[in-house]
Amino acid sequence: MAAQACANGIARLQGDFLSRSISARPSYQITTRKPIRFIETTNVSTAEQRRAAAQGASELSGADILIEALIRQRVECIFAYPGGASMPLHQALIRQEDRLRTILPRHEQGGGFAAQGYARSSGRVGVCMATSGPGATNLVTTLADAKLDSVPIVAITGQVPKQVIGTDAFQETPIVEVCRAVTKHHYLITEFHDIARVVKEAFYVARTGRPGPVLIDFPKNIQQMTLDAPPDYDPPMNLPGYHPEILQSQSEQISQVIAAIRRSPRPVLYVGGGCINSGASDALATLARRTGIPVTTTLMGLGAFPGNDPQSLGMLGMHGTVYSNYAVNEADLLLALGVRFDDRVTGKLEEFARHGKIVHVDIDASEIHKNKEAHIPIVADVGEVLEKVNAGLTDEDVPRIDEWQQQIAKWKDAHPLVYRDEETWISPQYAIRELARQTADRDTCIAVGVGQHQMWAAQHFPFGKPRRWMSSSGLGTMGFGLPAAMGAQAANPDALCLDIDGDGSLLMNLQELATLHCEKLPVKILLLNNQHLGMVMQWEDRFFEGRRAHTWLGPIDAPEASGSGDGQIGRTYPDFVSIAQGFSIEAAQVRERAEFSDALATMLACDGPYLLDCVCPYQEHVLPMIPSGHSVQDIITE
Repeated sequence: MAAQACANGIARLQGDFLSRSISARPSYQITTRKPIRFIETTNVSTAEQRRAAAQGASELSGADILIEALIRQRVECIFAYPGGASMPLHQALIRQEDRLRTILPRHEQGGGFAAQGYARSSGRVGVCMATSGPGATNLVTTLADAKLDSVPIVAITGQVPKQVIGTDAFQETPIVEVCRAVTKHHYLITEFHDIARVVKEAFYVARTGRPGPVLIDFPKNIQQMTLDAPPDYDPPMNLPGYHPEILQSQSEQISQVIAAIRRSPRPVLYVGGGCINSGASDALATLARRTGIPVTTTLMGLGAFPGNDPQSLGMLGMHGTVYSNYAVNEADLLLALGVRFDDRVTGKLEEFARHGKIVHVDIDASEIHKNKEAHIPIVADVGEVLEKVNAGLTDEDVPRIDEWQQQIAKWKDAHPLVYRDEETWISPQYAIRELARQTADRDTCIAVGVGQHQMWAAQHFPFGKPRRWMSSSGLGTMGFGLPAAMGAQAANPDALCLDIDGDGSLLMNLQELATLHCEKLPVKILLLNNQHLGMVMQWEDRFFEGRRAHTWLGPIDAPEASGSGDGQIGRTYPDFVSIAQGFSIEAAQVRERAEFSDALATMLACDGPYLLDCVCPYQEHVLPMIPSGHSVQDIITE
């Protein structure tokens, strides 16, 4: 059936929320690619010369059209790894290298996460590219990750020629079918004249409404077809059923929100990544400061409100502050903005915010009432709602919450974030606080892997503005940190971009050290190295009587493999310093607290990429901790 559909030349544009038939399009004069003309590379010195030498004055290939369409979407950087089915696209990229930067990752997953880092830190759509088959499947995790965290990326994959789709051709994978559940939308281009429209639609879908990943699968033979006249790069879109622009709040809903604020003696603002995606941080700060309402954020929401502001309660949830969890538990009004009430925040759902009236604002209607019933549900952009609330709020509407603020201050005094701060070893929490101190006056982007280091960074680094924190929060993908920092650096060349990572997580995409060196991306890596899969080990200690089950990352004959070590870390494995130096990356290891500050300063002063291997005790746990499925009454603090 698939082969027959392709032979009929029907464009299959498949999506969970879109369905349509393709109307007739104007016919174009299409010819097959002319025989290859070999070019003396010494005579090709510029992208303009390459364009002229490779294609003639008026002839455009399908690959050229797609790359030009990307440029017209204001794409400045693409993370692309070549292969047989995407070679025409890469040839088109070098013809446009003066207009579009191509960064070569060392693994397609690295390229996908770099595109995420680019998007998360800039607010623009990130773009990555891979070949068919294994190249495409290596992007699947990054697409699933982007969908859960609402990150706008467009992934382009080469595909085998249309006429052999469905025949198990070399490196053929039905990537559209594979990615159906992990993308916001997906396309298989089967008609030459659909290329420009598909690109335009893909970017529109990725960045509007609730942002998310879009896949474009592009058969090689259509990449190679040519056209004598330029196509229409701004064709009308055909997206029946997708109308994110109509999602606006009603005046009655705004009045209800203001009335709820006015009557509330114990309100809390519960803020997630949707606030950052909508660009609503300033409007949030205006509301918070005018009303005095305390603000707590999700892991995705860090930076939406300044972390060092007196009204900040820090992060909420499983590893959130005690006082943020207490405040939500006792609140009589929960203003939930751009959140999804996920299990890592709520714990036992029926106990979460059990005393509070809930106002839930989200641009995605499917999130409303999904996990927690809302008393005032609003399907709209968070920024639009906050602007209207701020405009309608009068002095009489400001709640009287002096007693509530005093109670929260008492909780903060009684339950601060604490950790063991020894004079000899380097506690990971101290390392992150020292990093925050030394970078306080710099524009700093922080990416993290997944594990204990991720939670410590979220707890102890006070993010002052949005889009400076990048974490795989929903999917929890190890190996995210290094390539995400790489993408953030490409998007923000003047910023200080760091990857705070653990040794287990860093090993997942360690090959991207080569990309840092070769592409001149001066990312700094603070490696909190405890030689274990720390978060899993913590659960072993708390819930499995300390039995070690494959969480030691060193040789299996070491006593630590069974949990019987003496607590000391001798020679570390692997030797990250030597590995980094093998990639021509400057690196050093530090073990003593007295030496850490200077070692960190040396890394931060380096002009190029740098890895600082910081050896930390593996006995440290991330606290506070609310066990999965439990409530704040079961919070563990020591």
